Amino acid sequence: MVSRRTFSTGLAAGAVSSALALPAAAKAPYRGPNVILVRFGGGVRRAETIKRSGTHAPFLLHRFASRGVLIPDMRIEQLEGAATSHAEGTINILTGRYLAYADRGSSFLEDRLEPTHPTLFEYVREAFALEPHEALLINGEDRPQEEYLVAGATGHRSLTLRAEMLSLHRFKLHKFARILAERKLGEDELLRARQDYDDLLSRAPPGERQEPSPAVASFWDRWREDFGDSGLVNPRGDALLTEIAIRAMRELRPRLMMINYQDTDYVHWGNSSHYTRAISIIDKGLEQIVATADADDFYRGNTVFVVVPDCGRDANSLMDIPFQHHFNTRSAHEIWALIAGPGIVKARVLDRTADQSAIAATIGAVMGFKAKQAEGTALAELLT
Repeated sequence: MVSRRTFSTGLAAGAVSSALALPAAAKAPYRGPNVILVRFGGGVRRAETIKRSGTHAPFLLHRFASRGVLIPDMRIEQLEGAATSHAEGTINILTGRYLAYADRGSSFLEDRLEPTHPTLFEYVREAFALEPHEALLINGEDRPQEEYLVAGATGHRSLTLRAEMLSLHRFKLHKFARILAERKLGEDELLRARQDYDDLLSRAPPGERQEPSPAVASFWDRWREDFGDSGLVNPRGDALLTEIAIRAMRELRPRLMMINYQDTDYVHWGNSSHYTRAISIIDKGLEQIVATADADDFYRGNTVFVVVPDCGRDANSLMDIPFQHHFNTRSAHEIWALIAGPGIVKARVLDRTADQSAIAATIGAVMGFKAKQAEGTALAELLT
């Protein structure tokens, strides 16, 4: 891969548009298609996803790809100091920019990064009069730090423009707040609930606590009615993200929703079946979400799906634990994408290399806003 330039480590960023502070009254209602952005996450290789002889994602490859454009050769640019990992890949997708991001001093295995430029959520909510719950991030409970990737850091971070977050972590915050307000438990149980609540709050970066909107609070109240407080009834792992996403589609009607699937990353512990099974679970989740959209008047015929991995994985079978992604190898930079829906060419395989930074600009073109600070350009040949 060609390295165009070297980025310094840290939070350097360009000038930020003051337009991100426009009052809601000045914004137009949104009339474009819904967009569901699926981070086929945790890092996946092409061999197990889009290669016909080895795929563990049969719905994606054999049934859904014909509804849009498959991009088999998408890449993450090789930049000095930049890592191929989940938070970095997610920021690349959301901002359309690359940077060698500095960790903000988090705990071991909890990389805490932040975007330095506006994200898709900020762009769309700056351009259109969307309610907070109409821009959603669905996140896994094992990586709560990725819930804070929805807004950039350099002078334009604003609770008025970021996405709402749905995750088990967020549900637990809501649950313990309700338990403490209800005061139906004994004193010892209330004390434990207070300790658990304070521990969850402590995981948020300083100044980053966000109360859920009334619509999201009601969503969690209904979730609690169905699944209770134990955590033993609701799905877990990436199956949980699918359940949350489908419920959100039915109850909250998001116009832009990102789902951060992640369970393939358990392969770090050495069992390859964790990786391939996780791909199958994500594929099944994608199938369920597409079926939900196809059966719903709000989404049917009016929803663009963008499916893209956060990063690839090593292809060295001689390693003690293969399938890593932290060593900046070529295969960790080799990903793919699938874009399907109204306004997108059907049944095409893109026959050129594309860059992960093009995702943000392409979504902007689909939804009718310009991702002003994205360095990637829209994939215009995909659009009808």
